Amino acid sequence: MTDTTRRHGMEAGARRRRGRGYGRRLTGILLSALFVVPLSALIFGLVYFAGMVRDYGNATPIQRADAIIVLTGGAARISDAIDLLERGHADRLLITGVHPDNTSRTLASFAPGRDDLFACCVDLGYLALNTVGNAKEARDWAQARGYRSLIVVTSAYHLPRSLTELRREMPQATLIPHAVVVDHLTIDDWWRDPHTARILLSEYGKYLLSIAQLRWRPSTTVDVGITKSRANG
Repeated sequence: MTDTTRRHGMEAGARRRRGRGYGRRLTGILLSALFVVPLSALIFGLVYFAGMVRDYGNATPIQRADAIIVLTGGAARISDAIDLLERGHADRLLITGVHPDNTSRTLASFAPGRDDLFACCVDLGYLALNTVGNAKEARDWAQARGYRSLIVVTSAYHLPRSLTELRREMPQATLIPHAVVVDHLTIDDWWRDPHTARILLSEYGKYLLSIAQLRWRPSTTVDVGITKSRANG
């Protein structure tokens, strides 16, 4: 074998090694991108979601609507909804997702001195078991009464998902968010408070799932469990 042939063989081997090295580096870059890009998108989305929650909590006073919907999940939600009703922001209120053992007398204890409002202007919905059910129950209640504008009362961190579900069921309705401020959550510095961070992370995951389901989950009706007799019990 001549020196020239040996040199050409060595150069060809070096080129093959460089090619394999380049291929490995390219594969590593692509695999890193497949991990980093989605993770970055999720982190950016979480920051954006936290900003939405903060903005809902800092929203200005709301205008009048046909009716109010409050999603159960805390005494402050019901108290805020009753305050809005009493101040004349709407003429009727639906409390959706009520536990079967609760009556208007039970719930009225969360807003003392408003028994007259519960007697005349509050309906209780008993069939909803989650936010999806809340939206369907609210839709059927609103459509049965011809309501086109609705104030939606729930915790600030729950509003993005609640509005997504309600818009799926009532795309033509005007939805006006009213955030219930929860004192033990520090939304402005949520990343510094483990409790707030856990709640936001959990709700952000549910919110993403709700958005993903917009395309393929059909809208269905429910047998609305709203009765005035139970509401007055």
